[in-house]
Amino acid sequence: MPNIVQTAVRAGSFQMLVKAVQSAGLAEALSGTGPFTLFAPNDAAFAKLPAGTVDGLLKDIPKLKDVLTYHVVAGKHMAADIAKQSSLKTLQGQSLTIETTGGVEVGGATVVQPDIQADNGVIHVIDRVMIPK
Repeated sequence: MPNIVQTAVRAGSFQMLVKAVQSAGLAEALSGTGPFTLFAPNDAAFAKLPAGTVDGLLKDIPKLKDVLTYHVVAGKHMAADIAKQSSLKTLQGQSLTIETTGGVEVGGATVVQPDIQADNGVIHVIDRVMIPK
C-alpha cells in the first residue's frame, strides 16, 4: 500500500498540496512510518484562497510549514474516531476543533471524503485550506 504522499500524488486532485509539501521539505517526513492523519485540502480548496496566497506561502517556507503541519495529526484517526472527539492536536502545535452537527468539520473545514487508507496513516479530504491563527 502506498504511503500518504504517494497516495496524494496518485489521486491527482492534490497537485497543489503535493507541491507545497515538497517545497516545504515535508515529503520525507510524511512518507515516514507515522502513523499520521492528514486533513488534505484538494486543488479546489487551494483555488478558494485569495489571489497570491499560495505564491506567498511557497516563498515563505517557515509559514508554509506552519500551515501544512496544521493539517497533520499524529496517529491514525478514522472518521468514526474523529466524530467522537472535540479536538485534535496538530503537529504544528495548535488544536483543531471538531464539529459533527452537519457531517464532520475539522478546524472549520468540512470533510468531503473520509478514510483514504495509506500504509502510514489515513487521509481525509477537506474543502478548504486551514490557516493557523
